[in-house]
Amino acid sequence: MNAKAVAALLGLAVLAACGGGGGPAGGGTALDAGSGGQAADDARGTLTAAPAAVAVHVGAVPVNQIAPDVFAAWLDAQQAGTTLITGTPVCAVSVSRIVYRTVGARGEATTAAAAVMAPSGAGCAGPRPVLLYAHGTSVARDFDMSALDANREAQLVAAMFAAQGYIVVAPNYTGYAGSTLGYHPYLNADAQADDMVDAWRAARRGLAQIGVAASDRLFIAGYSQGGHVALATQRALQQRYAGEAAVTAVAGMSGPYALLQMGDAIFAGAPTVGVTAFLPLLTGGAQRGGAGLYADAGEMYETRYAAGIDLLLPGPRSVSELVAAGLLPASALFGADSLPQLAGHAEGFGADHLVTEAYRSAYLADLQAAPCTAGVASGCAPANALRRFMRANDLRTFVPAAPTLLCGGDADPTVPYANTQAFVRHVAGAGAAAELVEVNIDTTPNFGDTYRNAKLGFAAAKLALRRSGGDAAVVTNYHAGLVAPFCLGVARDYFRAKL
Repeated sequence: MNAKAVAALLGLAVLAACGGGGGPAGGGTALDAGSGGQAADDARGTLTAAPAAVAVHVGAVPVNQIAPDVFAAWLDAQQAGTTLITGTPVCAVSVSRIVYRTVGARGEATTAAAAVMAPSGAGCAGPRPVLLYAHGTSVARDFDMSALDANREAQLVAAMFAAQGYIVVAPNYTGYAGSTLGYHPYLNADAQADDMVDAWRAARRGLAQIGVAASDRLFIAGYSQGGHVALATQRALQQRYAGEAAVTAVAGMSGPYALLQMGDAIFAGAPTVGVTAFLPLLTGGAQRGGAGLYADAGEMYETRYAAGIDLLLPGPRSVSELVAAGLLPASALFGADSLPQLAGHAEGFGADHLVTEAYRSAYLADLQAAPCTAGVASGCAPANALRRFMRANDLRTFVPAAPTLLCGGDADPTVPYANTQAFVRHVAGAGAAAELVEVNIDTTPNFGDTYRNAKLGFAAAKLALRRSGGDAAVVTNYHAGLVAPFCLGVARDYFRAKL
């Protein structure tokens, strides 16, 4: 990987938690836009209005359809060398925004919005494969996957997939731009899967107006939070919406699949990078979604942070702005003297901390009483309300029926790779027949490794970042800036083999 490509990678830190190639072959028959029993105008998965074209600004000129060569130049203008990582676009890309009816965590009616990125042009005509994409964590309520001008994650996904021939359907999620829901059901597996399924239903209804047709190849992928959402959506299509859509393959990337295991590890002394924002996002959504985590936020959070914390995220301010305003601590989840503390997690402890010692002690007592070390499929019955919520949304309760790829890096300080390993063990223990491929992007490949180039590129980028910014820069950028682009490339290669 040359210096220009490394520079591009370091500018693609887009997915906070969350090779080249030609266009894939199309073919097949599009799913019926009315399938799934969604006939009424007010039913889930119906559009509230016709799809709206969203322009990409090339210089000061708004463009509704961006040609491959123009898109390539535009991407590299956003960050030099981007196409060395994403590949050169082979399709023109247009972006539309759809708003559709769905439900929140309580089953309450709401709306949500999604981007539909459509490929076109020579070699990209005819029915196209579809990627249903779940994005990484954002604390910004105005987060919008259709806003390519400002959204780096959307740019990366458009370049990686839409410009290579996939129709991309990328929901913003309930609680974000285009949604009337006043909270976000963060990592609520069923609620987020419902949103994804309804986005796909709505997109099917709007494809003819957008001017593109879907083939029978449906892929699901997501990064970080989106990795959890992708597998939750796969589970929903297997179990709760069986027969509505046949999933071709799935890629979960750096996701918190083993949610209870991850939460238990955090409270047992290993706070993760970013947890002082992620925990309030999770508890706020769970509390407002009816989980009943506490009678008052002061039971969990220190007094200076408790007031209004359920309403804090997502919102109009960044994490750094919330920290500067004294509404969140920078990194300390627990008190400086709170025990236990595991090596390598010192920043998670401090005088200015988020969670009360009393709450942590109660959590640890429940962990001792109900350790759930054998997983969550059976015999796991925590009494602590937060642990019950995480157990209910831990994905080690199903076995994928479609070919599935799990990609991540084993030094991830934000979403530990132990999540991937735990899910793989769960599937192996069930003796699943479907293909499950695990790719640790942070390993040295042998010559026969299918993903050798991606692993070598990742190693070069990590080394370059360490040389320029030291170990701290690697830790800060590992989850979003380093792993994300390479795992997306791995996912695309995996999907291409399934077309």
